[in-house]
Amino acid sequence: MGLKHWIERIADKLKKMDIEEHVIASGTSISGAIHIGNSCDVFIANAITKSLLEDDLNARTIWVADDHDPLRKVPYPLPESYKEYLGIPYSRIPCPEDCCGGFVEHFQKPFLESLKEFNIKLEAYSGAQMYKDGSYNEYIRISLEKADKIRRIFNKYRENPLPKDWLPYNPICDKCGRINTTYAYDFHGDKISYNCNCGFNGETDIKMGNGKLTWRVEWAARWKMLNVTCEPFGKDHAASGGSYDVSSEISREIFDYPPPYPVPYEWITFKGEAMSKSKGIFFTPGQWLEIGPPESLNYFIFRSKPMKHKDFNPEMPFLDFMDQFDRTERIYYGMESATSKKEEEKLKRIYKTSMIQEFEDLPLRPSYRFMVVAYQIAGENLQRIYKILKKNSQLPPEFDDKNLNDLKNFQREQLIERIEHVKNWLGKYAPEMVKFQVQEKLPPVELSKEQKMFLSEVADIIEERKLTATELHDEIYKTLRKHNLKPREGFQAIYKVLIGKKMGPRAASFLLSLDKEFVIKRLKLEK
Repeated sequence: MGLKHWIERIADKLKKMDIEEHVIASGTSISGAIHIGNSCDVFIANAITKSLLEDDLNARTIWVADDHDPLRKVPYPLPESYKEYLGIPYSRIPCPEDCCGGFVEHFQKPFLESLKEFNIKLEAYSGAQMYKDGSYNEYIRISLEKADKIRRIFNKYRENPLPKDWLPYNPICDKCGRINTTYAYDFHGDKISYNCNCGFNGETDIKMGNGKLTWRVEWAARWKMLNVTCEPFGKDHAASGGSYDVSSEISREIFDYPPPYPVPYEWITFKGEAMSKSKGIFFTPGQWLEIGPPESLNYFIFRSKPMKHKDFNPEMPFLDFMDQFDRTERIYYGMESATSKKEEEKLKRIYKTSMIQEFEDLPLRPSYRFMVVAYQIAGENLQRIYKILKKNSQLPPEFDDKNLNDLKNFQREQLIERIEHVKNWLGKYAPEMVKFQVQEKLPPVELSKEQKMFLSEVADIIEERKLTATELHDEIYKTLRKHNLKPREGFQAIYKVLIGKKMGPRAASFLLSLDKEFVIKRLKLEK
């Protein structure tokens, strides 16, 4: 394969650097639920590390929890009473449900647990702990000594210059506990003098960990402390004169360290809106794993370049997305042809980057869209679902002569997993238009003479001939024309007598998925 994925191209640039070990950094602010938008850092960093390791280079992924930052908004679904903690570092806020050691663990734990499903291996660091154990002390001292120089760098990018006594350190107020309302103005050795908006004037010792470097200085210090060589981050940091520009200059001028290779990415929107922890507009990796395999989230992130807009909608658009994922997977395993050699090469690269493990054979993941129909017919009856899949040619040819008991363990598990995903999607996100229930008794319906004749003739075709879904589809249209019916009139008649609705799944495959005798009787309007 000559075509390279953008992850591989980043890895190629890193390989050219004269570096013994690459440290690919990621970080997340623990200000609430960690969603698929602000966790992109981790997924991209892991993919870059994986690409470097495949080429026998030394590389590892690190993740820093920005848990010493102040709470600025109350995250969903916490009560309004949590406003009392605004300005308090996350690391000092109690757990909202008394189930964890604190606010940070409450939101961090489910995220780190979900990463295991993606086979993401990383070294996790806590910002609060690094201040507490003294990791930042040397960098705080350098920053205080060179405060004038840091201030000049900041002022180059600011409309209003910083005051001459400004220091790049934010103490935690000893009286109100807030970190975003204090102002450090003087220091002697390791002791910093500050005042707070609450009216308190105090002094803190940097060795106590009761404060932190201002963000852009902290970011630069972290690069050197952890030997970071590459870091993905949201496009807000990448803006001209933004965090990356300022921190890069501080990194070079103050800490004598080359800034890491930047990988900026566009934010992921949720149903067209910016994700917001305070408004409850977000979707977590854990929620994704309820409705799709882990590879599909990787595919969502890696199928387009990092700065291309990505919108996620778990409702009807998710079915279209899963169609694309399923097709890409089949093309990778040689079970379907692409439209061109170039498309095939491109999709195989995307899938390889998204892959979590190399399967022995094509994963047994029948069409997600078709499984939505099969599940609503057969429920969790695995034997019946398998029979429906075979009847509708929804399994690879190699399964033509295989029964359910012939499946390998991993194939059976994948089939069960897909059923579980579809079940969850139907229960949580599916619009009413795709939901249906086969009626045990003929529902009360009004049909024209032509519609009744049409249904009866379709029943005869099903009874007398063994057809594929495509062949039955063609026969249905012939029968419609024969009775001078519009397609809408014919299909509505089918759906009305079977599910009591005017719309339903693709008619031909739906009819073939149901019990043959039941279909014949129902289409002949027998009660």
